[in-house]
Amino acid sequence: MKSHLIFVLCLFTAIAGHAQTFEHYFENRTLRLDYLFSGDAARQSIYLSEMSVLPSWAGRRHRLNQLPLTGNGQITVRDVKSRQTLYVTSFSSLFQEWIATDEARTIHRGFENSYLVPFPLHPVEIEVTLCNARHEVTARLTHTVDPKDILIRRRGLSHITPYRSLLHSGSTDKCIDIAILAEGYKPAEAGVFYQDAERAVAALFSYSPFKEHRNRFNVVAVMSPSEDSNVSIPKEGVWRSTAFGSHFSTFYSDRYLTTQKVYAIHNALAGIDYEHIIILANSSEYGGGGIYNAYTLSTAHHSTFKEVVVHEFGHAFGGLADEYFYENDFNSDTYPQDVEPWEPNITTLVDFGSKWKDMLKQGTPIPTPVSEKRKYPLGVYEGGGYSFKGVYRPADECRMRNNTYPTFCPACERGIKRIIEFYSE
Repeated sequence: MKSHLIFVLCLFTAIAGHAQTFEHYFENRTLRLDYLFSGDAARQSIYLSEMSVLPSWAGRRHRLNQLPLTGNGQITVRDVKSRQTLYVTSFSSLFQEWIATDEARTIHRGFENSYLVPFPLHPVEIEVTLCNARHEVTARLTHTVDPKDILIRRRGLSHITPYRSLLHSGSTDKCIDIAILAEGYKPAEAGVFYQDAERAVAALFSYSPFKEHRNRFNVVAVMSPSEDSNVSIPKEGVWRSTAFGSHFSTFYSDRYLTTQKVYAIHNALAGIDYEHIIILANSSEYGGGGIYNAYTLSTAHHSTFKEVVVHEFGHAFGGLADEYFYENDFNSDTYPQDVEPWEPNITTLVDFGSKWKDMLKQGTPIPTPVSEKRKYPLGVYEGGGYSFKGVYRPADECRMRNNTYPTFCPACERGIKRIIEFYSE
């Protein structure tokens, strides 16, 4: 599904000129930042909603001021006194996708977003920025956080959602922590959810490069209960009461399954170590969604569940773009053709040297004709990122293009591997 992201820096570019030591600036707790992104196609704004503190920090303790990918938004944490950048992270958002829709031209809407940063020892300035498809900043919010602020809410000390460990490879500072949430499972269906979560783990770690790096991940299954089974299907007039209010037909695309109840997602995870989120929907409908550094959402009982949950995690974890395209789409607004996309697996050839050019076999034609795909398994094939012309993908087939292909292409594999190494080395 669409994961509209913006621009790419050189991998692992430092935001500041030297490394940070975690213990000098942060304690082993998490500052959760809840924002409301609002606006329309012409103008966007960012508002702070609430701040919370969680009992521990499950994120990285190294490369604190570096980014593996820039996404379509960033959060920067700076020391108030020295102005030094202490931590930076990037993301995508459903709001950024929505502002490209026709609806955004006629109505003003707001979307929930929550982000985690390490809890500071001293006052910090936090800057949040959103960018458009041309890499231009469209909204910015800067606010100061005093760690002694009595209105920072404490969460996760009691009433923790029941959960089970499905994979434990080591401590949170050494491993990547994934939480799998239940959506549309009644309390009596907990057993079904845990089985589905096990299937999701088996699916994910059956694909390279995840299977070769299985020992760098921790996974828990969190049984967040719903009043109703299944999820909402608007095209059928069916609305259900579920933990996160997930529904199909996001932006009127029938198979696009998302939720806007982001605060509820993070409330359900309070007190549990997590960095990345997979939500399983108790449904046999086909669909899902993946948003970079936000969440993966997939139905658990469709015949293509394995393929879909891995594809969507490719978006949410690896920052991969969709490699499929529509033959009647010659100039999608998603990827302006005079701008290089930041996702590692598509290019407009504006800055192809920053992508998989170094991986090509000598003599590979650019662009690469599909008729020569056997000769050049890795090439530069036109069509990708929803556009028939002007956007190029690394291989004719890939897990990010369709549900029938059994592997990620080499460029996608390298992109995911780099993300794994960024978080765990």
